[in-house]
Amino acid sequence: MVTVIDGRNLIYGRLASAVATMIMDGDEVVVLNASQIIVTGEKSEVLANFKHKFEVGEVTKRKGPFYPRRADLIFKRCVKGMIPRYTTTGREAYRQLHVFVDTPKQFEGAKAVKPAVADKFVNCKYLTLGEISEFLGSKVR
Repeated sequence: MVTVIDGRNLIYGRLASAVATMIMDGDEVVVLNASQIIVTGEKSEVLANFKHKFEVGEVTKRKGPFYPRRADLIFKRCVKGMIPRYTTTGREAYRQLHVFVDTPKQFEGAKAVKPAVADKFVNCKYLTLGEISEFLGSKVR
Protein backbone atom coordinates (compact mmCIF):
# COMPACT_ATOMS: atom_id res chain seq x y z
CA MET A 1 0.00 0.00 0.00
CA VAL A 2 1.34 3.43 -0.97
CA THR A 3 0.62 6.36 1.34
CA VAL A 4 1.03 9.81 -0.20
CA ILE A 5 1.69 12.62 2.29
CA ASP A 6 1.61 16.31 1.41
CA GLY A 7 4.30 17.95 3.55
CA ARG A 8 2.98 21.48 3.13
CA ASN A 9 2.76 23.20 6.56
CA LEU A 10 3.51 20.04 8.55
CA ILE A 11 5.98 20.04 11.46
CA TYR A 12 9.39 18.52 10.68
CA GLY A 13 10.07 16.20 13.61
CA ARG A 14 6.48 15.12 14.16
CA LEU A 15 6.09 14.24 10.48
CA ALA A 16 9.39 12.35 10.48
CA SER A 17 8.36 10.23 13.45
CA ALA A 18 4.97 9.48 11.90
CA VAL A 19 6.64 8.49 8.60
CA ALA A 20 9.19 6.32 10.44
CA THR A 21 6.37 4.46 12.15
CA MET A 22 4.55 3.95 8.84
CA ILE A 23 7.56 2.57 6.97
CA MET A 24 8.48 0.28 9.88
CA ASP A 25 4.93 -1.11 9.70
CA GLY A 26 5.57 -2.05 6.06
CA ASP A 27 3.85 0.79 4.19
CA GLU A 28 5.43 2.52 1.24
CA VAL A 29 5.39 6.27 1.92
CA VAL A 30 5.75 9.13 -0.57
CA VAL A 31 6.26 12.62 0.88
CA LEU A 32 5.54 15.53 -1.46
CA ASN A 33 6.46 19.23 -1.09
CA ALA A 34 9.38 18.61 1.28
CA SER A 35 10.59 22.18 0.78
CA GLN A 36 7.48 23.47 2.57
CA ILE A 37 7.85 21.39 5.75
CA ILE A 38 8.04 23.63 8.84
CA VAL A 39 10.93 23.68 11.32
CA THR A 40 9.91 25.59 14.45
CA GLY A 41 12.28 27.79 16.41
CA GLU A 42 14.21 31.04 16.31
CA LYS A 43 15.59 31.64 12.83
CA SER A 44 19.18 32.25 13.90
CA GLU A 45 19.29 29.17 16.15
CA VAL A 46 17.75 26.84 13.58
CA LEU A 47 20.10 28.02 10.83
CA ALA A 48 23.11 27.76 13.15
CA ASN A 49 22.14 24.19 14.08
CA PHE A 50 21.77 23.06 10.47
CA LYS A 51 24.94 24.88 9.41
CA HIS A 52 26.91 23.17 12.19
CA LYS A 53 25.62 19.75 11.09
CA PHE A 54 26.61 20.53 7.50
CA GLU A 55 30.08 21.82 8.39
CA VAL A 56 30.99 18.84 10.57
CA GLY A 57 30.96 16.58 7.53
CA GLU A 58 32.56 18.98 5.09
CA VAL A 59 32.69 17.51 1.60
CA THR A 60 36.37 18.36 1.07
CA LYS A 61 37.29 15.91 3.85
CA ARG A 62 37.23 12.18 3.23
CA LYS A 63 35.41 11.22 6.39
CA GLY A 64 31.81 11.98 7.32
CA PRO A 65 29.24 12.42 8.63
CA PHE A 66 28.03 14.00 5.42
CA TYR A 67 24.92 16.13 5.82
CA PRO A 68 22.75 16.99 2.80
CA ARG A 69 21.80 20.44 1.51
CA ARG A 70 18.59 19.62 -0.35
CA ALA A 71 15.27 19.74 1.49
CA ASP A 72 14.16 16.26 0.46
CA LEU A 73 17.45 14.68 1.55
CA ILE A 74 17.43 16.58 4.86
CA PHE A 75 14.02 15.08 5.62
CA LYS A 76 15.14 11.60 4.55
CA ARG A 77 18.15 11.89 6.86
CA CYS A 78 15.86 12.83 9.76
CA VAL A 79 13.71 9.74 9.18
CA LYS A 80 16.85 7.62 8.77
CA GLY A 81 17.87 8.53 12.32
CA MET A 82 14.54 7.29 13.67
CA ILE A 83 14.71 3.74 12.32
CA PRO A 84 17.12 0.88 13.05
CA ARG A 85 19.03 1.26 9.82
CA TYR A 86 21.73 -1.30 10.63
CA THR A 87 19.24 -4.16 10.67
CA THR A 88 17.72 -5.75 7.59
CA THR A 89 14.21 -4.64 8.58
CA GLY A 90 15.40 -1.06 8.97
CA ARG A 91 17.22 -1.04 5.62
CA GLU A 92 14.20 -2.52 3.85
CA ALA A 93 11.91 -0.01 5.54
CA TYR A 94 14.16 2.90 4.50
CA ARG A 95 13.87 1.78 0.87
CA GLN A 96 10.10 2.24 1.16
CA LEU A 97 10.49 6.01 1.71
CA HIS A 98 10.37 8.40 -1.25
CA VAL A 99 10.64 12.16 -0.73
CA PHE A 100 10.21 14.88 -3.38
CA VAL A 101 10.89 18.63 -3.20
CA ASP A 102 7.75 19.43 -5.21
CA THR A 103 4.91 17.38 -6.64
CA PRO A 104 5.95 15.21 -9.61
CA LYS A 105 3.50 14.66 -12.47
CA GLN A 106 2.79 11.07 -11.45
CA PHE A 107 1.41 12.21 -8.07
CA GLU A 108 -0.54 15.32 -9.13
CA GLY A 109 -3.95 13.67 -8.95
CA ALA A 110 -3.17 11.48 -5.95
CA LYS A 111 -5.13 11.79 -2.72
CA ALA A 112 -2.68 13.23 -0.19
CA VAL A 113 -2.93 12.48 3.53
CA LYS A 114 -1.85 14.73 6.39
CA PRO A 115 -1.00 12.90 9.64
CA ALA A 116 -2.91 14.46 12.53
CA VAL A 117 0.18 14.33 14.75
CA ALA A 118 2.16 16.61 12.43
CA ASP A 119 -0.70 18.90 11.43
CA LYS A 120 -0.68 21.32 14.37
CA PHE A 121 -1.43 25.03 14.37
CA VAL A 122 1.89 26.88 14.54
CA ASN A 123 1.78 30.22 16.33
CA CYS A 124 5.51 30.54 16.91
CA LYS A 125 8.53 31.44 14.81
CA TYR A 126 9.41 28.96 12.09
CA LEU A 127 11.32 28.35 8.87
CA THR A 128 10.68 25.99 6.00
CA LEU A 129 13.08 23.31 4.83
CA GLY A 130 13.29 25.19 1.53
CA GLU A 131 14.66 28.26 3.29
CA ILE A 132 17.13 26.14 5.24
CA SER A 133 18.35 24.33 2.13
CA GLU A 134 18.71 27.66 0.33
CA PHE A 135 20.80 28.92 3.28
CA LEU A 136 23.02 25.82 3.07
CA GLY A 137 23.61 26.47 -0.63
CA SER A 138 21.27 24.09 -2.39
CA LYS A 139 20.49 24.85 -6.01
CA VAL A 140 17.26 22.81 -5.96
CA ARG A 141 14.26 24.94 -5.07
